[in-house]
Amino acid sequence: MKQLFHNPVFRLAVSVLLLAIAPACFKRGGEGGNIDYWTCTMHPSVHSKDPGKCPICSMDLVPVMKESVTPASSSKNAPQHDHVAMLAGKPTGSSANSSPSHEFVVPVERQQQIGVIFAIVETKPLSHSIRAVGRVVPETQRVWRVVSRTPAYVQELGVNAPGELVKKDQVLMKLYSPELLTTQRELIDLLRSRDRTPKNTHSAHENFQRLIESAERRLRLWNVTDEQIAKIEQTRQAEESLPILSKVDGIVQSLPVTQGANVAMGSPLVEVADLSVVWVWGEFYQDELPMLQIGQTITVTSSSYPGEKFQGQITLIDPFIDDAKRTGRVRIDIQNPELKLKPDMYVDLLLDMDMGRSLVVPVSAIIPTGKRNIAFVDKGEGKLEPRVLELGGKFGDVYAVKSGLKEGERVVASANFLIDAESKIQGALKDFQQ
Repeated sequence: MKQLFHNPVFRLAVSVLLLAIAPACFKRGGEGGNIDYWTCTMHPSVHSKDPGKCPICSMDLVPVMKESVTPASSSKNAPQHDHVAMLAGKPTGSSANSSPSHEFVVPVERQQQIGVIFAIVETKPLSHSIRAVGRVVPETQRVWRVVSRTPAYVQELGVNAPGELVKKDQVLMKLYSPELLTTQRELIDLLRSRDRTPKNTHSAHENFQRLIESAERRLRLWNVTDEQIAKIEQTRQAEESLPILSKVDGIVQSLPVTQGANVAMGSPLVEVADLSVVWVWGEFYQDELPMLQIGQTITVTSSSYPGEKFQGQITLIDPFIDDAKRTGRVRIDIQNPELKLKPDMYVDLLLDMDMGRSLVVPVSAIIPTGKRNIAFVDKGEGKLEPRVLELGGKFGDVYAVKSGLKEGERVVASANFLIDAESKIQGALKDFQQ
């Protein structure tokens, strides 16, 4: 029985029960001579000379004093307890005319029994993290697509399938085109005619030179490189097949033709993507977009490479919002020299932002009461003071504090609701004794 009496939960329950029944007992015992009649709070028309139950709803009848026309439980002289006002630091009831102290005492032994832990208010650097998901895509300016610029036949393939690695100037395929062969021979004939013309005939040399440059331009339009044109002019021999060379180191992304295929003008031949730099399109919620800026560094991770991190920079923030998901797209450029990030791969994005320094308290130290936030400050020797705080943002497991606390003060960080209940009981007892 002794252990049960020292149990804080048992003592709290007994205190609440005593507060509930004590006023009625005092009213009935101490003021019995002043009772005018008994009535029901739900049916005021019921009048009885003796206590009992309401004949309509069976509720207990309450006394009405001779000095008042309202039930004793609503007497305007009865003390009222406003716990919210007490926590907010405002005078309550009859104490409004004096200088009230909002401190209350919870003995240190009692605090230890209910598991009270204190946290020190201190200044710390704050950081905010934004997480999102993204998808890897090739950089559009590093994707080289080759189309046939003249009717031709695929004479030979230098690559077999998409996904193959190719080097710059590697032969991807060879095309045979009658028009291309004719233009090469025309260029060779013009070169020979120019060489046979006497050097003192300047006008003839100029005419031949213009025709030669025109033939060279046509060859360039047909994907013939300057090196290939120089070889034709040097050897004076036409190439029956035109080799298509890769302009970059990359990966074959698409190969829609086969050997011997007849291709028309404008038909796609091959597509090579340079993946040494890739884009990641990330999706961020609309309330996160104002925090993003061009040039910010973002950490990219993938489940394919656990523990490995890639660094990228924001290069574009799409001004349009997805009307269904309420997200905005953000483009991140990432160096990918080892080709680990592959097109259409999903990745995780993490952006850490420095938010400066501020006073902080643990999230567990705050009791929200509607529009206000309360913390219990340790005043020493078991004394606690409820204090209204103005909070900043939430950063992980702490709140930034704008006002209401000073650095070095101690606040209750656990068992807050038990302390809150204790403050209610002590406040109610104080009002009752008055």
